[in-house]
Amino acid sequence: MNSFKVKLHNVFAKKGKEKTDYITADGQTHALKIAIAGNQNSGKTTLFNALTGAVQYIGNWPGVTIEKKEGKLKSNKDVTVTDLPGIYSLSPYSPEEKVSRNYLIEEDIDAILNIVDSTNLERSLYLTTQLIEIGIPLVVCLNLTDVIKKQGHVIDTQKLSERLGVPVVCISALKGTGLKEAVDTVLAEARKKGANLFHHPDALPTDLYLQEHSGDSLFLTDELNEKVRAIEVYLKTLPIDYLHSHFFAVKLLERDGLTFDRLNLPADIKQKITALIEEIEKKYDDSGDGVVISARYTFIEALKKEVVKEAPKKVSTTEKIDRVLTHKIFALPIFIVVMFAVYYVSVTTVGTIANDFVNEGIFGSDWGLPKVISDGLTAINTADWLQSLIVDGIVAGVGAVLGFLPQMLILFFFLAILEGCGYMSRIAFILDKIFRKFGLSGKSFIPILIGTGCGVPGIMASRTVENDADRRMTIMTTTFIPCSAKLPVIALFAGAIFNNAWWVAVSVYFMGIAVILLSGLLLKKLKPFKSAQAPYITELPSYRFPSVKNVALSIWERISSFVKKAGTIILLATIFVWFTSSFGVEDGKFGMVEDAENSMLAAIGNVIKYLFYPLGFADWRSSVATVTGLIAKENIAGTLAILFNFAEEESGTWGALAASYAPLQAYSFLVFNMLCAPCFAAIGAIRREMKSAKWFWAAIGYQTLTAYFYSFVIYRIGSVFVGGLNGLDIAFTVLAFIALALYIYVIACPPDKLIWKKIDFSKR
Repeated sequence: MNSFKVKLHNVFAKKGKEKTDYITADGQTHALKIAIAGNQNSGKTTLFNALTGAVQYIGNWPGVTIEKKEGKLKSNKDVTVTDLPGIYSLSPYSPEEKVSRNYLIEEDIDAILNIVDSTNLERSLYLTTQLIEIGIPLVVCLNLTDVIKKQGHVIDTQKLSERLGVPVVCISALKGTGLKEAVDTVLAEARKKGANLFHHPDALPTDLYLQEHSGDSLFLTDELNEKVRAIEVYLKTLPIDYLHSHFFAVKLLERDGLTFDRLNLPADIKQKITALIEEIEKKYDDSGDGVVISARYTFIEALKKEVVKEAPKKVSTTEKIDRVLTHKIFALPIFIVVMFAVYYVSVTTVGTIANDFVNEGIFGSDWGLPKVISDGLTAINTADWLQSLIVDGIVAGVGAVLGFLPQMLILFFFLAILEGCGYMSRIAFILDKIFRKFGLSGKSFIPILIGTGCGVPGIMASRTVENDADRRMTIMTTTFIPCSAKLPVIALFAGAIFNNAWWVAVSVYFMGIAVILLSGLLLKKLKPFKSAQAPYITELPSYRFPSVKNVALSIWERISSFVKKAGTIILLATIFVWFTSSFGVEDGKFGMVEDAENSMLAAIGNVIKYLFYPLGFADWRSSVATVTGLIAKENIAGTLAILFNFAEEESGTWGALAASYAPLQAYSFLVFNMLCAPCFAAIGAIRREMKSAKWFWAAIGYQTLTAYFYSFVIYRIGSVFVGGLNGLDIAFTVLAFIALALYIYVIACPPDKLIWKKIDFSKR
């Protein structure tokens, strides 16, 4: 036992940089692993990006990091840094809390960087007290200390460190101050303690770190510590990890169900531990977890009085602003005005000017890229089919998508500003009450906000919704909100058909929200979605100017993903569309066709177009574009560009497209493609998150049927006002009125009064 000696070696690389690997008793090398843990919106992701150089999405509302992210420390590539989902406690209720807890107690972690919001110590230190109990070396990083200083408060970090028994470092994750000290401290703790070696059975009894940290918890009363020690005695008779025995003992005292399930205690041990818990509960007349929670907060409140010297209370700028922006009457109208302004500027005014320059200039036919490339290919006598592939296929298809990049840049800029300053978290707070009235969880709006950038992370963010029924409903409805991939389609039709009318993009965005809310009312009438709503608890961060770096990172992440897709998936799709629309059987021979109506793609489109006849766009080009949109929504714009020969246009880039659609047809097309099943990537995310083939197909079916219903009703009832009804159109219009009346009845009628609920089918 005593012969087991741990040797920590500082191995120097060729360039003199110190490595953090250390050698265990069996001679194997172990690279350090550091975990970043903290509350939601405490600055974890900002700190992770600063330490690793990773480009993660940084949002100023809870639940942005919904699974652990890993990267290498910039200053030492031997160190792995893990960014865990934001949590408030290690007594998990939501999926992201379970991810963090399981990682901390199951993985071989060497140290924890606990980021603490110094503007709210009571809330943040609650998690800190639990992290210390795990037994892994921990360094507390006090974030936002610059804000505390401006407020006139002073934190005695030395006393805080002494009382907690762990190092405390002041940082500003946003400004990058104090990070070197934090890294040096956590690496020193990890090297000194050698946390990975605790698992060696021969090392445990003599390990100095365990001797230092054995004994009572600072955060519990003497009586509670006595019970915890008694529980630990029982646990030491079991084959569990000694390193976490104190943590498990406290969790058992709290009657933590996950711990009881994990340890699978023998009946006699479980009975003895339960008896100890019942003694405490009887004495304090409270549940075990209630007693422990009360003890923790008593300690934290006393600690705060010791270490924090507060300035005289003043009404902060944030509070003054919130009196207006979160006002019970003005908050919602302000949100509507803000989002209207964002889309108006992005898509209609400034966005249109930039978009016209790109589409009619760079990708225009008079002097732009298509003409330059075409002239160059002609000069070198390129084969007609190859020239057509490059100009009419690749340049026209991919160019039609990239042509809307300026509008997307402007939109993403505004969204990054709103997220970075703290306004988006207010939106979730404001809409919580509204969402609840429609049967949705308040947390459902977080995935929707994220989904405005991309549906995939939006769907994944549904993990923040604790209730299974509400989470499934969130997954099924999140992609109704227009994501960035749909923006080129919206902008294309707004420009070509509606003469850049301001209301097109705005109406599509708010229609998505309306459909989500109405879906909540509809789905809550169905038995699988009936459940009690979990409370929505969130925090409203202080308003602050977003850093240029974070805004740039947010824009870059979204734009780079869009451009990569244009260079891969959309490129391949446009080549496929060009080939199938350029080749077919003409005059009894297979080859390149002069008339696209004779192409292979036209043959396919003419078969499926009848599915869309009730929706008003029963031509093969629209049908094919809708199908290719399932690969990636941007493909709709690329496909239409090829099929309507944007590269060959002489009288305006979108002349042929505009001539092929009446406004009502175009809007019906937009509605269906904005609401129907999303792209393949998002469909895959739905499959993963649903974890059930039945629920996956239910989600895809519901999205598609919802899109069909809204498009059908809008077109058919709209046709009454534009005239021209006859024959089959009249029948479809009557059917649309019946469908709308039934939809309104189901939405408005209380569940127990629906007519089919009163029919006793057992007697039939």
